[in-house]
Amino acid sequence: MKKQELIHLHGLLAQVESHYEMETGNEVTHEKYTSLGVQPTSIHKSKTDHKNAVFALADGITSEMSETRERVPASAD
Repeated sequence: MKKQELIHLHGLLAQVESHYEMETGNEVTHEKYTSLGVQPTSIHKSKTDHKNAVFALADGITSEMSETRERVPASAD
């Protein structure tokens, strides 16, 4: 994957996080992502930095979704 594609994916994941937080009212906590100091707008950062940020952000989002799913009982359809 090219650096530009990683930056784009990074931005999309940031939007997914924002949408999820808005819809559920749950804040996604991800210390690893925050500690990296790489934002989708950090175009000067390396491809590796963005790759690590994408994985950390995706992990934070999926972890929060899993925890939320465990807290909320499934509705009977």
